[in-house]
Amino acid sequence: MALDRPLEDVVALADLTPERSVKDGVVDFVRHRPLGAIGAAVVLLNILAGVFAGVLAPYDPVATDYAAMLSRPSLAHWLGTDAFGRDVLSRILYGARTAMLVGFAVALVGATVGAVIGVTSAYFGGRIDLAIQRVMDIFLSFPLIILALAMVSILGTGLVNVIVAIMIPLIPRASLVTRSSALAIREMPYVDAARAAGYRHRRIILRHMLPNVMAPYLIMLTAFLGQAILLEASLSFLGLGVAEPTPAWGLMLRGAAVQFAETAPWMAVFPGLAISLAVFAFNLFGDSLRDALDPRLRTQ
Repeated sequence: MALDRPLEDVVALADLTPERSVKDGVVDFVRHRPLGAIGAAVVLLNILAGVFAGVLAPYDPVATDYAAMLSRPSLAHWLGTDAFGRDVLSRILYGARTAMLVGFAVALVGATVGAVIGVTSAYFGGRIDLAIQRVMDIFLSFPLIILALAMVSILGTGLVNVIVAIMIPLIPRASLVTRSSALAIREMPYVDAARAAGYRHRRIILRHMLPNVMAPYLIMLTAFLGQAILLEASLSFLGLGVAEPTPAWGLMLRGAAVQFAETAPWMAVFPGLAISLAVFAFNLFGDSLRDALDPRLRTQ
């Protein structure tokens, strides 16, 4: 046993222990969670499509060509054109930029604000915790889409307003998840030691408690990305989200109205596939990330 060895031998054995690099972690994730790796690859493709849409798109996404209205998929227009002669492939690529922008902005801000609120609520406890949680319960009593519709009706349409309208309903959900983890962290000895040392509440929350809820935070982040993309598409489809002529997947579905269902089905099929793949990929990656970060489910 290590206890029977001289101290020098124990130190030498510790030095020989290989350190896991980021590359090793990625390889291990791909090997043990192939579905999550596929989801991550699709997510990366969506991000690249949005970032490099200006290079990849064969046409201007807002340029109309009435001579090519409702053209079927062909070599000139790989995914066909819509009722205004706009190239569907170009609009899907630029729509990925809109979807990723909304998704990441909503997820990052919503999950971060919710995490801070949840940790603060758990740290103080008592009446402060009770008051914060009752406010969160009021928001949680409404379905996501209903609360998002109410927010966008108050704020109005537009990209920034849509981001805020989708972000507000997600904050209470992030707060609830992080609070449950922070309640256990609050009782840890290092938090008591920080209090005994006279540290301010803000320092304890931000430097000692918040970093220790990163696992549920990252899982929420991936879950919120898919929900935000779906909500943005839903609001745009209802005419309460991103306004024309901004390329957005929900707007493309709205343009593919019932009158074009038989004559130009590609107007709805391809944007619908883009939304489904993006949301499914984020869910796959999020589930696998949760399994990887949960020590009870971690592969030995």
